[in-house]
Parts: sequence; structure tokens; C-alpha cells
Amino acid sequence: MKTLARCTFLALATVVATLPSYAQAPIQAPMTDHGTSANGKPLASPAATTTVTLAGQTVTIKYNAPSMRGRKIMGDLVPYGKEWRTGANPATTLITPVDLRIGNLKVPAGTYTLFTLPTADIWQFIVSKKTGEWGIPYPAGNDLGRTPMMKKELAAPQEVMSISFEHTEGNKTQLHIKWETTDVYVPVVAQ
Repeated sequence: MKTLARCTFLALATVVATLPSYAQAPIQAPMTDHGTSANGKPLASPAATTTVTLAGQTVTIKYNAPSMRGRKIMGDLVPYGKEWRTGANPATTLITPVDLRIGNLKVPAGTYTLFTLPTADIWQFIVSKKTGEWGIPYPAGNDLGRTPMMKKELAAPQEVMSISFEHTEGNKTQLHIKWETTDVYVPVVAQ
């Protein structure tokens, strides 16, 4: 009887001791794709895709687009000085069948996860070799590399975050990330 009571106590103590680690883990809805949860309900931040044709190949970015919903975004919801998933829900994914130069970073053909490191002045564009994860936590130690981004202010606030390819000419384009009144971008060239 004492052995049974001791085993029950130890099992209960083990469960209680592990509770704080579960409480700190981010809550993630099981995903079927970028647009719906496992229970089939649409996500608050809908799936979006942007594409561009470079060197005769289609470069694709899949992301989920959060909305402002009355919140302060830059420096608050998107904190300065901390890697950001650059979207919502699953991590933002770059799929390129052609080698690229993004800013000063060489990106071989393949699939990658995209992050940014925002600050009030200069942003860094981050290409991670780790794929298939939820957008948080940031997978430190898996960077292919980082490159600085250019920044300008939008004339009017943009409610829904967007990622787009703009000013495409031949094998060159610009990758823009816009939200609130911020437009950050980086040149992209097919190699």
C-alpha cells in the first residue's frame, strides 16, 4: 500500500513539475495549410501568396496576412530589436527554383523560411534554412544569412500586412513588406 501511495505521489509530482513548461509554450492550432486550422475554421490572418517570374521561373512567397485591428504595430505588436516571423500563423515561406541574390545575400534555389529584424531605422531581412515550423520561436542558428532592407513611409496606413514583388524588370524585382505606415524592401535578382 505504501508503495502504491508513493508511486501515485511521484507521478502527481512529475505532472505538476512539468506544468510551467507547458504554460510557457506558445499555443498553436494544428494546421492543414496556411489558410485553415485542423478543424477547418478560417484563420484570423488569412493565407496569402505572392509570385514573380524571374529567369523564366516562378518565385513564390506564402504567408499569412495579419490586420491592424486598431492596434499599434511597429515597435509594439512587431517589437523592435527582435526577430519577427513577418506575417502570422505558420512561418513565411520562400520557394525559389532559381538562384537569387536578395540584397547582398546569395540564396541558392530551394525552400526557406523568411524573418525580419525590425528597428525604428534599419531592418534586416533574414533567410533561414529551417523550414516547416510555426512562425515562433525564431530558429536561432539556422540563418542562411541576413541583408539590410531599405525603408520608407507609406502615405496612408495599410490595414492588412502585405508582401509583394514590385518594380519587376527582366530578372530584377523588389520584395516589399508593408504594414501600418511602414514599407521595407530589398532588391531581388535572379542569378
